[in-house]
Amino acid sequence: MRIIACIKAAPDDADIVVGADRALDLSRAAWKVGSYDLNAIEAARRLADQAGGEVVGLTLGGEELANSKLRKDALSRGLDALVIVPGSADADSFQTASALASAIGGLGGYDLVVLGAGSSDRYAQQVGNQLGALLGVPTLNGVNSIAVESDHVRVERLLEDAEQVIDVALPAVVSVTSGINVPRIAGMRDILAAGKKPVTEASAPMPAASTRLVSLLAPEQVDRRRTVVEGDPAETAAQLATFLKSL
Repeated sequence: MRIIACIKAAPDDADIVVGADRALDLSRAAWKVGSYDLNAIEAARRLADQAGGEVVGLTLGGEELANSKLRKDALSRGLDALVIVPGSADADSFQTASALASAIGGLGGYDLVVLGAGSSDRYAQQVGNQLGALLGVPTLNGVNSIAVESDHVRVERLLEDAEQVIDVALPAVVSVTSGINVPRIAGMRDILAAGKKPVTEASAPMPAASTRLVSLLAPEQVDRRRTVVEGDPAETAAQLATFLKSL
């Protein structure tokens, strides 16, 4: 079984500085594998171990992907190989999906493509669905469980008031939730082995942007009111109820 795990590098949000004008300063932010993408790698690795096969990581990005530490981090989490598609990390969802679809077409076949719920930076949650449409294969998002069943996979999706179980023919594209698993923490042996795994580049055409970024600002910060409710339980409950109704 050949599984492709699509991942994206994103700035570490702990290093992002918010200016007085709410603008985001990413100049000091280290790049890392997106947290939702780690769920995709883990899900792909477990399926490959269950059914037998390999997991190929596929990512689109620019110079941030030249970081050997970032590459080793991805490879040490369960990938057997990593394929990098040169491009902009700021590409919109359709540009990203188009480039990934083209690159997948050149990888020589696959059984399953696994993505996280969304990227850690934009979290648009669109690439998986668009990628599946471009590849022309069954596509599901919000997947909370996957199991290999002979010539297909059985997936579970948590809906608002029900659990949906679907048998999906292969090849297919699925986007998994962050609740599907707990990503493994790489040990020293995994990190050392990651340095010996193949990393290749695959060029892929990218269409013109279909969206335009108007602004990117942090949410407005509202000062706390520091309202203190005092009195006996009945009085404080009444004051609290009145305060909440006024919001």
